[in-house]
Amino acid sequence: MAALCPCYSGKHYADCCQPLHQGTIAPDAERLMRARYSAYALKLPQFLNATWHPATRPKPMNAQEMFGIRWLKLTVHSAQQISDTEAQVCFSADYRQGQQKRAHLYECSRFVREEGQWWYWGALDDSPQDAKASYTL
Repeated sequence: MAALCPCYSGKHYADCCQPLHQGTIAPDAERLMRARYSAYALKLPQFLNATWHPATRPKPMNAQEMFGIRWLKLTVHSAQQISDTEAQVCFSADYRQGQQKRAHLYECSRFVREEGQWWYWGALDDSPQDAKASYTL
């Protein structure tokens, strides 16, 4: 039986985020955001680094930094394409780090499209303070 995608789309991973993780360009910002969440859940730092816009990308992430965090659930609250080159996705994600209690992250993210490819730009400035955590999707 095929595994469901970690992004909570209800689709099988092979029909959802896996093609993006293997190089297919995301058709819209929401799909990229879901694929980034799945990359966190599956510990795929190369995908996260490759889809973060070079102008705002922090130092490259590695798999070692991702261990100890278990991503539990993703909820997309809204996805809005503002123009041909800009979009916003608001979501919440539940996770657990080590033996700590379940934690909740809420973020409204900005995405930009350049030369046909969507990129994660970063959290919008008006996202709640907990969105500033190091686990930016």
